[in-house]
Amino acid sequence: MKPRGEIRNRPVILLVEDEPLVRLTHVDILRESDYWVLEAENADEAFEILKQRPDVKVVLTDVDMPGSLDGFEFARLVRQGWPEVGVLVISGKTAPGPGDLPPQTVFAPKPVPPAALVEQIERMIDRAEAQLSGESPDT
Repeated sequence: MKPRGEIRNRPVILLVEDEPLVRLTHVDILRESDYWVLEAENADEAFEILKQRPDVKVVLTDVDMPGSLDGFEFARLVRQGWPEVGVLVISGKTAPGPGDLPPQTVFAPKPVPPAALVEQIERMIDRAEAQLSGESPDT
């Protein structure tokens, strides 16, 4: 059984990725960087997690996935329903066109180097915490 005390202090990341090997790789990278990772295979599963877990700090989503929404539409709905949650969209096949990404959403092409992935997530968490505390995100 894993100790609960350590979990409470770790930022929670929701990873939405349908490819098992890619998902496993990203989970490993994020857990090694001391994040608590929740996993979903598509947007529908991810919405259920977001509804139940108000502690999610960042959503990391692929663009191309099965289900009713692609990653761009999912990102728009997350930004509308959970504006305090950072959103990082990644894809190895589809780059965003004009209007694909909602404000304050970041895109990264796959493969994302582990250090760059962690750095981007850290920036999103710092920005969200600054907004919650009323500080400028750049301070």
